[in-house]
This record gives sequence, C-alpha cells and structure tokens, in this order.
Amino acid sequence: MNAFVGERLSIITSKAQTTRHRIFGIVSGDDFQVVFSDTPGIIKPVYELQHSMMDFVKSALEDADILIYMVEVGEKELKDEVFFAKINKMNVPILLLINKIDKSSQEELENQVAYWKEKVPKAEIFPISALEGFQTGEVFNRILELLPESPPFFPKDQLTDKPERFFVNEIIREKILLNYKKEIPYAVEVETEAFVEYEQIIHIRSVIMVERETQKGIIIGHKGEALKKVGVQARADLEKFFGKQIHIEIFVKVNKDWRSNTRQLRRFGYKEN
Repeated sequence: MNAFVGERLSIITSKAQTTRHRIFGIVSGDDFQVVFSDTPGIIKPVYELQHSMMDFVKSALEDADILIYMVEVGEKELKDEVFFAKINKMNVPILLLINKIDKSSQEELENQVAYWKEKVPKAEIFPISALEGFQTGEVFNRILELLPESPPFFPKDQLTDKPERFFVNEIIREKILLNYKKEIPYAVEVETEAFVEYEQIIHIRSVIMVERETQKGIIIGHKGEALKKVGVQARADLEKFFGKQIHIEIFVKVNKDWRSNTRQLRRFGYKEN
C-alpha cells in the first residue's frame, strides 16, 4: 500500500502482527480514486486484541471490490484454512502478490507460483518487489481495470482516513517492534495525549502502555537509554512524515491486561463504540 500511495502510511517490520488496525490509503487521479484498505495479517486469534484484528480483516472482505493478498517468497504456510476456503468462494477478483522476488532464484519463484496457483486457483498471480518497484505499476494498472465505476468516496487531496495522532502512535510502536524482543512489542500500545502544531514545530506528548511493571522497566532501560533511543528514532521519522521540526516527550505507564479488556480496546480504536 505504501508503494501505491507514495507515502509511508503503514509501519513495516519483519515481525509478525506489525499491522493492528485497518488503514485506508487513498490514490486519486483525473478519472479514478482507489481506496486501499490495509489490514492485519491472517492469524488464529488467542486473546481479545487478536479477535479485534481479525474483525478488521472480515469487515474489509465484506466491502472489497478487489482482494489483494500478499505473501513473501518462501512463504508456504496457510495460517487459517477456513480463511482460504472463504477467499476461494469470494465473487470478487483476487490478485495474489508474491513479494520480495529480488531475494529469490528463478526456480524458487516458479515453485512459489505453482504452489499458490493450487491453493488459490482463481487468483491472478503477480511476482513483485515492493521495495524495488518491480511490477507494482502493472498491479496498479490491473486494479484500475478491475474496479467498478463509482463516484469518489473521499476528497481528491486526502491520502488516508486516519488522523495525525494515529501515525505518531504507529511510528513509535514501529520503533518498539524494532528495538525490543520476545513478547514486549506485543504487550505495548501507544496513545498520543497531545499534538500541538505550530508553523515551524509540532509538540507531541505520547504514552507507551504496557501490561506489567517488569515490561515498563524493560521499555525504559538502564538510565532511560532504551526509551531515549526509541524517542530519537521516532522523532527522525516523524520529522520526515510531517515535514516539520518535532519536539516529543514519551512516557511509560502500566495498563494491566489491556489486550484482553474490551473497554480498553474500544478506547484504543480496536472495537466499535
């Protein structure tokens, strides 16, 4: 989606479950508007947060005109057989993208294409490299060919449905995913309490929520060095994203078992009010 929109709207890491929300990326031209809906990846949910993430996937499937399913070279695991059975029964076009082909041999790629043709027989398969921009233009043109005619849903200059604070939260969360191991990144939620924009600078105050006191200590690190590193990295990306100088303060609080608390999940935008 980032490649299609031309902006870094969805955070990217090598860790599973990086995306938690459903994020719209909007691309408008003279005679078209494409609304991409980036969702969490397919998992079998265990706790309440994961159930909410899969609800985002289900809602996206229900209103999609085209389904784009992306896998990576070497990926051969069906994370949910029921979900794939549902995909194969859908009445909308399916584009299956095999990403990161710049890291594969021709033989491996051919094997992958054959595998996914068997698993999702009605899909059109596109080997791509989102990083290198290989075949992304061809995929976008195919999307335009397949989309039904409709009036635009959003103003022409709008890029996403999410507010500024959402992207502050996501950029901070990305740095946590990159800098901490094991369960820590998955026990974290970020909430931006203040976002005050001036002509030359934006003042931001954000809170990292964890579930345990021990996790709070790990996030902060010895003499606050770990948290400081997150802040420095986040500020650099935020300045690129907003095109302004950023002053950011980040605090850490314990919000016990928030991932299993319906009220807290609603507060963080994972459930409907």
